[in-house]
Amino acid sequence: MNRKNWSVPLALALACSLLFAGCGTEKKESGSKMPMQFQTPAQDAPVAVMHTNQGDISLVLFPEKAPKACENFLTHAKDGYYDGVIFHRVIEGFMIQGGDPEGTGRGGQSIWGRVFENEVSSDLRHFVGALSMANAGPNTNGSQFFIVTGDKVDPSLLEQMEQVGWPQEIIQAYREKGGSPHLDGGYSVFGQVIAGQEVADAISKVETSAGDKPKEDVVIQSIDVTTYGEWAQ
Repeated sequence: MNRKNWSVPLALALACSLLFAGCGTEKKESGSKMPMQFQTPAQDAPVAVMHTNQGDISLVLFPEKAPKACENFLTHAKDGYYDGVIFHRVIEGFMIQGGDPEGTGRGGQSIWGRVFENEVSSDLRHFVGALSMANAGPNTNGSQFFIVTGDKVDPSLLEQMEQVGWPQEIIQAYREKGGSPHLDGGYSVFGQVIAGQEVADAISKVETSAGDKPKEDVVIQSIDVTTYGEWAQ
């Protein structure tokens, strides 16, 4: 994903995502205007607590919307695949990316040993705190993921979203929460930060060198998997 060079293709990207924004094939639940990422999770919803050398980040996952991405991430977490892995790319006001055991951004495999397809849902967006699969193009998901940290959306972008017909509740959520709407439709959102967003934000602000790589390693020490009911006790 690229934030730095989004200005030229932005209008086209927003127009192309209009089908995703308002005309998807999924049935929508009526009566709720709050995006599901900000609703109280079910008691049995899976939660991953990511312990880093900068603090803990707790994430609820959405297997009903992104079953493969969730199975892949949770299995890797339980198996210790991410233990000791760094966040190899961080950009303040945008995202933090990790999940590559090589630490280069070019490595990592899925639990199946091959890439797997995108799982894009109109119910899950790249709001601040979104956990999403990193990829090198459509349907090239492996082990890498990113967490969105940008808490503001440019007003001109929100205006373009209005012009191409994005749902008002989604525009309003982006206005209030922040995020990266230009990523919607191109990456698989499969989780949401429920505690520790300040840790993710702090990681995004560390000093970096070439390739947006932190000068001092930011390390995922381990990931514990539980349920929302157990986590919330």
